[in-house]
Amino acid sequence: MSSNSRPLPIIEVLNLKKRYGLIQALKGISFSVGKGEIVGFLGPNGAGKSTTLKILSGLIPADSGEAKVCGVDLAEEDGEVRNHIGFLPENNPLPEDLRVIEYLKFRAMLKGLRGSRKRDRIRIALDICDLERKVSERKIGNLSKGYRQRVGIADALLAEPRLVILDEPTIGLDPRQSAITRKMMERLRGEITFLLSSHLLSEVEACCDRMVILSHGQIVAEGTLPELQKAYINKTVFEIVALASKIDIQRHVRSIDESCELIQDEPVEVSGKKRFIFSTNQGEVYAEKVLKHLIKIPEMKVFEFQIERPDLETIFLRATKKNWEKNDLLGKKSRRFRKDDQD
Repeated sequence: MSSNSRPLPIIEVLNLKKRYGLIQALKGISFSVGKGEIVGFLGPNGAGKSTTLKILSGLIPADSGEAKVCGVDLAEEDGEVRNHIGFLPENNPLPEDLRVIEYLKFRAMLKGLRGSRKRDRIRIALDICDLERKVSERKIGNLSKGYRQRVGIADALLAEPRLVILDEPTIGLDPRQSAITRKMMERLRGEITFLLSSHLLSEVEACCDRMVILSHGQIVAEGTLPELQKAYINKTVFEIVALASKIDIQRHVRSIDESCELIQDEPVEVSGKKRFIFSTNQGEVYAEKVLKHLIKIPEMKVFEFQIERPDLETIFLRATKKNWEKNDLLGKKSRRFRKDDQD
């Protein structure tokens, strides 16, 4: 989903700042999340993710800046925002002596649900989170971490929130449990807006429409995966499997794109096929031109061709690297100045 076609915002953040003593956790971040979007909120430890999520859920105030959730200005009516959101914190405290169904009934009552609506919402939440009847009758203290996380998500969904904030919902879970969480978000895609904070970048890449990447309290990148790939990857890498010799294929490739560089060649099988990996700074269009040219030459005998598109982890590392280097340099200068003062 491009920024031009983004739906009306459920979250609007403008120049948000937060400090803890000497530490500036947020340095004036601005972003928005549209209705029905699933947005990944990413960053290294200490980037400011959890602070932002707590501000958006009305748990702590910002020092300055503006934040609106579902049209509610958090600076004026922070309590009201809780009527519109569901929040699963990273370390979700659950009463271990209660059965799942007892806990959800208690939470539903606290959220103002009564009668048939209360029963319907508990049933729907249990179904969405794949908590079958035998699990709902068990004590929370006897459940695995994966089931506890699903109980927390069921709680977040009880009051039909317009926004659900998930802080590390799949951390420590096995692949099957993580897949269930993804399935839940897919099922509700378009109906509920999700803001998902996670260190598992493959999970974010698999289910999120857009990503917002933080580092040292600043937003360093934002966009869809194709937008981020275009912004942070300077060269296009493509792979060709053919029977051609190294010299011949290099000559033909460079006749189309002089910037192409052969970065790897290796045999594929005893029949003589080889895998050639090239990189170009001309983009995917030129990579496709190379393919069309090679196909017309019978002696090249091209069997496979594919363009390698970088994953979210590669983009994340590149987007945060410059910010880390800048802050490390500032930190060294600050320490040097303090040392000079002492001398």
